Amino acid sequence: MERDKTMYRFRYSVFSIMALMLFFGSCGRKITINEYAIVPMPVEMEMERGSFTLSGSTTCYGGNVGQNDASIKYISRLLRQWHFNPVLAGKMENNSIQFIINDTLVPEIGEEGYTIDVTKDNIVIAANSEQGLFYGFQTFVQMLPEDISETRYSKIVLPACHIKDYPRFGWRGSHLDVSRHFFGVTQIKKHLDLMARYKMNRFHWHLTDDHGWRIEIAKYPLLNDVGSWRVDRDDAPWGEAEPPQEGEARTNGGYYTKEEVREIVEYAAERYIDIIPEIEIPGHCCAVLEAYPQFACAGDDTTYTVQYGPYWPPRAILCGGNDSVMLFLKDVMDEVIPLFPYKYIHIGGDEAVKENWKRCARCQQRIKKEGLKNEEELQGWMIVQMEKYVMRQGKSIIGWDEILEGGVSSDATVMSWRGDRGGIEAARRGNDVIMTPMEFCYLNFYQADAEFQPPAMPNTLLTLHKVYQFDPMPESLPERYRKHILGGQCNLWTEYINTPEMAEYMLLPRMCAMAEVLWSPSTSRDWESFRRRIARNIIRLRANDYRVGTSSFTPWVSKEKLSDGTSRIAIHSETEGTDIYYHTGDGKFRRYSEPFVIAADTELHTIAFYNGLLREKEHVLKLRTEN
Repeated sequence: MERDKTMYRFRYSVFSIMALMLFFGSCGRKITINEYAIVPMPVEMEMERGSFTLSGSTTCYGGNVGQNDASIKYISRLLRQWHFNPVLAGKMENNSIQFIINDTLVPEIGEEGYTIDVTKDNIVIAANSEQGLFYGFQTFVQMLPEDISETRYSKIVLPACHIKDYPRFGWRGSHLDVSRHFFGVTQIKKHLDLMARYKMNRFHWHLTDDHGWRIEIAKYPLLNDVGSWRVDRDDAPWGEAEPPQEGEARTNGGYYTKEEVREIVEYAAERYIDIIPEIEIPGHCCAVLEAYPQFACAGDDTTYTVQYGPYWPPRAILCGGNDSVMLFLKDVMDEVIPLFPYKYIHIGGDEAVKENWKRCARCQQRIKKEGLKNEEELQGWMIVQMEKYVMRQGKSIIGWDEILEGGVSSDATVMSWRGDRGGIEAARRGNDVIMTPMEFCYLNFYQADAEFQPPAMPNTLLTLHKVYQFDPMPESLPERYRKHILGGQCNLWTEYINTPEMAEYMLLPRMCAMAEVLWSPSTSRDWESFRRRIARNIIRLRANDYRVGTSSFTPWVSKEKLSDGTSRIAIHSETEGTDIYYHTGDGKFRRYSEPFVIAADTELHTIAFYNGLLREKEHVLKLRTEN
């Protein structure tokens, strides 16, 4: 059965490439590709002499992979939407694209790697598995013109090359918070398409929080009838909304039915993406406590409501001493786990304010009964209870790095978000780790000067360039613990993001930088190369109806210390074509054109223009020649 499923996934990719072949009609125009702009950068790419010309006579051959009717029907339906007739693969011959599963495994490329050879006669994409072929297909699509989805070509001339590629990390994740703002099935699928395009393979789906419960639970219907809805305040900036009026209708929200979840899971599986659902325990639970106030602590007379704006500190917490709470959580898991055929369930564990536990007689009794030291260990006890329950159903838990504070088993996986310290501690303990420190990975932060951007999480700037500097492998971690670093992920929290278009704007192009960080070798990291390649990928993304954010124009400086004690200064910007003006204290701005030398500690003042418009207000960088 599993073999049939993976074969289906591969056939999807094979017939998709046949769909692309249909763009090469005689009435189209010819294009010659001079340079490939592939993201993430392959492990090896050697350009060779000659070229291959794709045309309407090019056939696609499925190698040693068969066909099945379901895939043919799917592709035929897709082609009809594009007003083309279905075309199937021809026999293996010259002027063809060949997908081949290696008869003899190539250990170096593993399960997810692939090779591509473009010669004057053929294009051959080979891999050890269907998943590797799928990723090879994604690379091949990036070898085609950026506007292939909307322009018809008669011929495409591709330069000959050899590509060998495989990922650096197994966990290449993207997180989306759908609690603060709900996104429908169509947008989730579009997000998954984006992940597949850049070879990301773990979708962390943040389904529950103070601002909404987003998954159907039949045994507790009020989670959806009450907990999934709030008053609509999206016309006001986050943090400035007026309180709800008595009797005001709740029209903002929604949730995924079980059937919709299954549909999304199947869609993700076709793209080799595992979905990790997150059910928050024990905090971030206003939606739960409004629906079922009996799960609050004894003596807590707070009237909780599904939040419509900022909620800090997050006092809402499930009672750690109430047996019915643990039964509730197990019942929820009984309905969630069967929907997700993957290894992991995320149980949250972050930012749980425990003041209510300190005042709750039931919680204090639990602490005493279980021989716990404090409220942190009470959270640890709850997490361990849930871990044991989840493990009995063949799953493993993931939690944010706070789960380390109350004690957790070595089988739990830790998601390190408060810098890399938690991840290093967890790896030393023997826990697997996913690195996602917010200073590099939280894409809800501004990507450029806030004065020129839509509202985002304030007081923090996370540029494309900074995301590209991220390395999930801490330098200070000894070699014997490095096996526990599974990889990393980018996170999109949606407090300030209330439309699908805004979500894409914040994700792109920074998600592409994260994809390269997680896939490509660290030794091949090259910002200037990435900047050139991402510029062409932005054209491709926009042609496929994605909204892409504007890069930062904030300048940064590189310094070369000279033998006489001075330093040669170069000023850089993310966006090619940015005009940077600077002065070194005299107040007279001059246009930067080439590196210059400073003689002593200096304050460098810069402003940036693009297409004649001011894009960055004045920045002051304090330069020290001795550093």
